[in-house]
Amino acid sequence: LYGRRMPANSCRVMGLDFPNRVGLAAGLDKNGACVDGLAALGFGFLEVGTVTPRPQPGNPKPRLFRLPEAQAVINRLGFNNEGVAQLLDNLRNSRLGGGPRAPGAPVLGINIGKNFDTPMADAHADYLYCLEQVYAQADYVTVNISSPNTQGLRGLQDGPALKTLLERLKDAQRRLADAHSRHVPLAVKIAPDLEAAAIADIARIVVQTQMDAIIATNTTLARPQLDRHPLAGEQGGLSGAPLADMSTAVIRRLADALDGALPIIGVGGITDGAQARAKIEAGASLVQMYTGLIYRGPGLVTECGRALAGEQAGG
Repeated sequence: LYGRRMPANSCRVMGLDFPNRVGLAAGLDKNGACVDGLAALGFGFLEVGTVTPRPQPGNPKPRLFRLPEAQAVINRLGFNNEGVAQLLDNLRNSRLGGGPRAPGAPVLGINIGKNFDTPMADAHADYLYCLEQVYAQADYVTVNISSPNTQGLRGLQDGPALKTLLERLKDAQRRLADAHSRHVPLAVKIAPDLEAAAIADIARIVVQTQMDAIIATNTTLARPQLDRHPLAGEQGGLSGAPLADMSTAVIRRLADALDGALPIIGVGGITDGAQARAKIEAGASLVQMYTGLIYRGPGLVTECGRALAGEQAGG
């Protein structure tokens, strides 16, 4: 049964009913191949992807580095995935994505990106294509404009580029909602390496373009708490415990700028229940984990679920 390890803590966010507030961040199950097993861990929602229109191998190996003593990972994977068609086939062949959801089943998000060789001037075409393809299978769709491992991608967070992209996606969302008789929310995933003014600008644009949520944050190019670590010089995005405070600070600034206009999904450095609570207290409605799960195992899902439901760790 879904969520058997989790206390009851349902909530409604983006117009969707979540069994609990604890989710899996994108990147672990890029191709939607493991959703049934992951759902059994008790997550209230799963986000698969990032998926691109065409399959791509990602960046050359080695491209993933564990830093166990810091409970951190550095990656420069580069959206390695089997393409959107394969993702959809995998979901159709799963219990979670293959038909009507069972009671207590997690919400399913699909995270979309651009192929590495699509010129930035045409990036919107990749996002629009993926949105159209995944719309019928997704409960919500995340627009990933914040990975540091696809050249130029983070430039889509800049004011004019962001507004143009989101306006196009919003138009497509309206059209698809009419065609499918169902509104699938759109979330925008942003980087932690943003100045306060940029965060305020993004908040204004996502409200103006009527997006449904913001996910904060992706991995960081900074190296907090890793001054002397031998792997600190590896290129790529840092995730895990050292990201926690940065991510929470961005959530707090976003919450101030948004003033309740739309929900925030908090992710970055959740390695225990206290970190999950810190994200909620900073202004997030939901939380996601990835690197913490690698080091702490499935028990982290239960611990965070209990922490957010107000239960004691041993309860």
